[in-house]
Amino acid sequence: MKKINVGLIGCGTVGSGVAKILMENTDLIRARVGADLILRRVADIDRKRDRGIRFDEGVLITDSYKVVDDPDIDIIVEMIGGEEVSRDMILRAIHNGKQVVTANKALLASHGNTIFREAAGKGVDLAFEASVGGCMPVIKTLRESLVGNRVKSMIGILNGTCNYILSKISDEGCTFKTALSEAQSRGFAEANPSLDVDGLDTAHKLAILTSLAYGMEINLHDIYIEGISNIAPLDIEFARDFGYRIKLLVISKNWENAVEARVHPTMIPFDNLLSNVNGTFNAITITGDAVGDILLYGHGAGMMPTASAVVSDIVDLARNILSGAKSRIPLLSYQMNHIRKIPIMPIDDISTHYYFRFSALDRPGVLSRISGILGDHKISIKSVHQKGRKSGGSVPIVMLTHIAREADVRKALSEIALLDIVSDRPVLIRIENENQED
Repeated sequence: MKKINVGLIGCGTVGSGVAKILMENTDLIRARVGADLILRRVADIDRKRDRGIRFDEGVLITDSYKVVDDPDIDIIVEMIGGEEVSRDMILRAIHNGKQVVTANKALLASHGNTIFREAAGKGVDLAFEASVGGCMPVIKTLRESLVGNRVKSMIGILNGTCNYILSKISDEGCTFKTALSEAQSRGFAEANPSLDVDGLDTAHKLAILTSLAYGMEINLHDIYIEGISNIAPLDIEFARDFGYRIKLLVISKNWENAVEARVHPTMIPFDNLLSNVNGTFNAITITGDAVGDILLYGHGAGMMPTASAVVSDIVDLARNILSGAKSRIPLLSYQMNHIRKIPIMPIDDISTHYYFRFSALDRPGVLSRISGILGDHKISIKSVHQKGRKSGGSVPIVMLTHIAREADVRKALSEIALLDIVSDRPVLIRIENENQED
């Protein structure tokens, strides 16, 4: 039986899950692959941590270079996280001719163009299924299953922390602060949750997906990012009254010569399948010209679901080694000479429906002044709602619009914010309907 040696760099939560699967499911993997996958070396600075698994003598070491430079290791699995050290380790592994697996979305979003070019030039495969969507096979779907489709759009929930927080606010009416605190106590959010709640983690994933879907260079810099920390229970209550739920979405649409790529809280109708994805689950709808809509759903994070995706990549690379195949599937779905610089549309250029909430003084003529400014900027109001009275005489006025251009919306809201009848900054939430024509 042929043996394929695996070296694991980083044995934290997910790395431990990878080791556990490789060591405990040895017979299952052998039966499916036709070879033994041997965990030859594991490097981690903490050798005393209880990982719930027992390594043979000499397997667990502290020197990552001894793993990357070991001539007997075929596949390097990078589970360090961060950017600088992990980038150096991956590039060194590529230089050494190793096949590489990583789940490091931040690294790929920031340095992926360089890393993938190096891997392609060296004829090395780099697999990264676990970098987006945990155990959901979204990367395999884009690179393999939809190879005959022009991808028209991708809309989804790709951060379990944010989805958990918004679900708590929606279902229990608690504040953002309370929901975040519970997420932290249950291990769903970090002590410093900014990477998740500010939307950057989600943007890392979208940067990778847009490259795979559209044949473009990875471009994190131009993605519009807006987090969830300003979402109030009042807005979630209004959204429910109108038949919507609020989710932090990735939204990407292919306009051929430009691409929409944005991350922000979004109102979606109850009958949209994504509106019923709750807790820490992820889901994404991909629309192709041949298949129409497909939905992927599953755990977007966690020790074992993410480790499952990593092991899937290890097995794919092992099968390539067994068959003598190199670069069988293009790293970024397209051949490298067909990857282009496609511009991402500025947020000001998008057009969609909007939800506005104004805290306005309870006076005659207030509604006409606000609607007049909106009309001056070509924003057509679909409906207006006023509910309850706040202390100090201010009342919430809520409006839903027909399709409007973001640049016009921003100008109008800036003018309205300066009115003496408005007591707080206007709230804007974008609405994504399946039919965006009206």
